Amino acid sequence: MDVRIRTACAADLPVLVRLVGELFSIEADFRPDPEKQRRGLALMLADPASRAVLVAERGGEVVGMVTGQLVVSTAEGAPSVLVEDMVVDAASRGGGVGRALLAAVESWAAKRGATRLQLLADRENAPALAFYARMGWSATRLVCWRRSR
Repeated sequence: MDVRIRTACAADLPVLVRLVGELFSIEADFRPDPEKQRRGLALMLADPASRAVLVAERGGEVVGMVTGQLVVSTAEGAPSVLVEDMVVDAASRGGGVGRALLAAVESWAAKRGATRLQLLADRENAPALAFYARMGWSATRLVCWRRSR
């Protein structure tokens, strides 16, 4: 069955929150919090000019998602896209859904003049790291730092 990629809408919020919860349950730095994820996803959906929330459907069911946000890169002197919340339902992995989602967010980024895409991945998630490498992504020497407020 073919995968169809489309822009998410407010009606997709319950499944998006579930997928992000699945992602956060395997990442050491984040905890699932459905209310926070719902608020964050609603903010993303409210600004389609600079934020993308894309879903993959198979047989009419959402089986994966990816989000992207435009930022300005002083290194590139151009827009860049932060790819976030890339997740495919566990039962749908290995069937091209992730590949289709990455291609869609890359296309979205190109249409907005982005010259680079970047993402964070849990260093312990070997399957995800191998997937990104197969898709032509490369690791950097940068270390991500954060400060919560």
